[in-house]
Amino acid sequence: MSDIYHRLPAVKKITGLARTTIYELIKTGEFPKPIQISHRGVAWSEIELVDWQENKKAARSNNP
Repeated sequence: MSDIYHRLPAVKKITGLARTTIYELIKTGEFPKPIQISHRGVAWSEIELVDWQENKKAARSNNP
């Protein structure tokens, strides 16, 4: 299965999170880590982003 990768501006739009929040959540292990795609560029796996969103929804449903 082929994965799609998103750069930071798209990740911010998809998640609604700010850059700082994304990197803080990565540090705590609460957000997917980016993948190095070039010397200075990183991107996030769409599959991992969708999984993260689904887990957030499930956690919300389990904690009314």
